[in-house]
Amino acid sequence: MTRAAKSSEAFPEDVVLGKAFDRRLMARLLRYALPYRRRMLIVVALILVVTCLGVASPIIFKLAIDGPLRSSVLPGGTTDPAALHQLQLLCLAFVIISAALAVLRFFESYVMATIGQRVMLDLRAEVFRHLQRMPVAYYDRNPVGRLVTRITSDIEALSELFTSGVVTFLADIMILVGITITLICVNASLALVTLAALPFLLLVTFVFRYKARQYYREQRGHLAHLNAFTQESIQGIGIIQVFRQEQRNFQRYAGINGAYLNAFQKTVTAYSIYFPVVELIGVLALAGILARGGRLLDEGSVTFGSFYLFWHFLGRFFQPIRDMAERYNVLQAAMASAERIFKVLDAPLEPPPLPPSPLAQRRDGAVEFRNVWFAYKDSEYVLKDVSFRVNPGEMVAIVGATGAGKSTVVNLLCRFYDPVRGSLTFDGVDAREHGLSKLRRRLGLVLQDVFLFSRSVFDNIRLGDDSIPDARVIECARHLNAEQFILRLPGGFSHVLKERGGTLSSGERQLLAFARALAHDPELLILDEATAHVDTQTEALVQDALEKLLSNRTSVVVAHRLSTIRRAHRIIVLHKGEVRECGTHAELLARDGIYARLHQLQYI
Repeated sequence: MTRAAKSSEAFPEDVVLGKAFDRRLMARLLRYALPYRRRMLIVVALILVVTCLGVASPIIFKLAIDGPLRSSVLPGGTTDPAALHQLQLLCLAFVIISAALAVLRFFESYVMATIGQRVMLDLRAEVFRHLQRMPVAYYDRNPVGRLVTRITSDIEALSELFTSGVVTFLADIMILVGITITLICVNASLALVTLAALPFLLLVTFVFRYKARQYYREQRGHLAHLNAFTQESIQGIGIIQVFRQEQRNFQRYAGINGAYLNAFQKTVTAYSIYFPVVELIGVLALAGILARGGRLLDEGSVTFGSFYLFWHFLGRFFQPIRDMAERYNVLQAAMASAERIFKVLDAPLEPPPLPPSPLAQRRDGAVEFRNVWFAYKDSEYVLKDVSFRVNPGEMVAIVGATGAGKSTVVNLLCRFYDPVRGSLTFDGVDAREHGLSKLRRRLGLVLQDVFLFSRSVFDNIRLGDDSIPDARVIECARHLNAEQFILRLPGGFSHVLKERGGTLSSGERQLLAFARALAHDPELLILDEATAHVDTQTEALVQDALEKLLSNRTSVVVAHRLSTIRRAHRIIVLHKGEVRECGTHAELLARDGIYARLHQLQYI
């Protein structure tokens, strides 16, 4: 198998593997339309009226041909006033019906489009709300780019289904039924000639549908690979350029892009064959109408008006079938998108809190790890029998080499994950007995990689908590040495930052993160390598701000720079997921163990 062929298997969940039409998925989708069922009934009523009026228009021509147009000229070249009057009435009726059709089709399209967009609004909001509540472990398994695709492109595919696919499919079926009934009522013999083409049309459509589904599946696989490769290449453009891999990377892109083109061309070929075949069947049916209709005209059993009606309806009879074939891709895309969206919605949320114990009302402020074991995957334990306690008002530091488990401790404290064995307690009560929202309201977190939003400085410090007044934000920024550089920004505290605070230095971003933590006044402050990437220009300001932030506050500090933790009440040394040493800075240096060696590596 070539590399291009393998690309379609790179992202199997982006390929259509289920049915082209899944009743279960469609029923679940239609539940989102239930709040708008009254409007849906209006649309159905409009479709019925439009179908009836659409059938009535050609009947008016039949009546005109067989009636006033045939008898308006009397012997001797004179005109029949009654026939002319009847013709005028038929013309007026045709104009009124045409105008009514235009108005009704507008309302039909408008109401259905409104329903579709409102359904998408509700579904998009539900997906986003669900993603907001998903545990962090879920994002470890699902790339952000793919989740963004779910809430944008996949929902857009469903929008096309609701705004055009469903209503037009229903309208096409009603048109077919209406035309068939009309033809049978006018002349059953000619109607059978028309309907004789239907089995051949269904056979061709079935073969086309099978091939189109197969090609569409391959096309979606290549497209998923192309999107993922493009995103990865843009994100890693610096590495690609430094190692001079532009040409090789482009060649890989060209291979994936070419495979997608080939798959797309197969789909185009299927459509290019299908539509001419449908036209050919229509021409053969028309030939049958001409042959049979001519004989019946000669016998006098069919009028010219009836013959015109059959000729007119024959063209309209095949159009809905062609339309339904064109919308087959819309249906496939919608079913595939629905399956992926519901896979997101069906993913389990954060586990509910355990039943509270009698001690749950106690708040002594202590945090304790009790024989905690934790693994991100199977039995590959990152923490092994870890135990320590953080008393109210204490600053406890955690140090260790890369991979020792320091950041995992932070993840457990924030309840991004729960211990596999052992327990984490707050106030002497298992963390799982506390509601997540209530527990996290007591925490403040400052990470090594500060995340800033594309909002104002006020909003980045306040983080949507309107109970924090502007004066409090300014006070916290001033206290932690951030006010000076903020006032230099255009607009000061009202300045809207670029994405992730790209125009700020790492030290300035860190000061904003400190101000954010102080403004929310947490009971437990957690710092994860908060000064690891601070630039020398603002290092003194950051260190001063850090001391102010930690003063008289319960805190857990994961540190790379040992200078930031000398004044910690206790320092816990992790090594390969285990607690190896515990004590003050002076005690650990005197012990001449792991901590002492780490200290020597930094200062000697």
